[in-house]
Amino acid sequence: MIHPQSIIDPSAKIADDVSIGPFTVIGADVEIDSGTNIASHVVINGPTKIGKDNSVFQFASIGEKPQDLKFNDEPTQLIVGDRNTIREYVTLHRGTPDGNNVTKIGSDNLFMASSHVAHDCIVGDHVVMANATALAGHVVVEDHVILGGYTTVHQFTRIGAHAFSGFSTAIDRDVLPFFTVAGNRARAIGINKVGLKRKGFSPETIRALQEAFKLLIKSSCSLKVALKKVEEIANKDENVRMMVGFLDSSERGWIR
Repeated sequence: MIHPQSIIDPSAKIADDVSIGPFTVIGADVEIDSGTNIASHVVINGPTKIGKDNSVFQFASIGEKPQDLKFNDEPTQLIVGDRNTIREYVTLHRGTPDGNNVTKIGSDNLFMASSHVAHDCIVGDHVVMANATALAGHVVVEDHVILGGYTTVHQFTRIGAHAFSGFSTAIDRDVLPFFTVAGNRARAIGINKVGLKRKGFSPETIRALQEAFKLLIKSSCSLKVALKKVEEIANKDENVRMMVGFLDSSERGWIR
């Protein structure tokens, strides 16, 4: 399963059924769990842990040093979960001491060609990052987010669960859960209605989220009054409650 023309550091821990293609380089302190397939011409440096049943395509760079001028070869790490698809030219960088020493990626994600996850990011589960999408350092992407092609995300930004970004969106503040944002700079244009329907959200919940969006974005009343009305809706719907909780904890401000 390991091609003889690959280069594997003796300290790497690789499960017996892992497949590794020719001209791939696996560095020191790398752990790769069972069922994972690594194509040719991939570079994986450590400390990096890769879970089960991942698929890594050619020319990906995983676990490389962060692009942070303050980084001084500290023993930081990258942790990747299970069943992720990592396409061509994807770059996933290790963490820094300023970010708890770790970049962490969940499971069941799709990283399309040339997408980038910088140091200290936290990416949840079932996330799609389309071609050439880039996360700066310390970004948090929650579960079921879809980032359209060429989306760029500013450092220390959070993107809430089930959010969606359009093509070439520039995100410089937090994106509330369930929101759709688009443009440079990003503006909120609606909720991710199509995505919510595909995920099986009830019509009642979708209507509640739409009403909350209208109050927060399109209402002529003050934000204080709008938030009070949204909290009334949140008392009846847990997903609106999640939106309000995310909003209350936002440090960078959120996209309107």
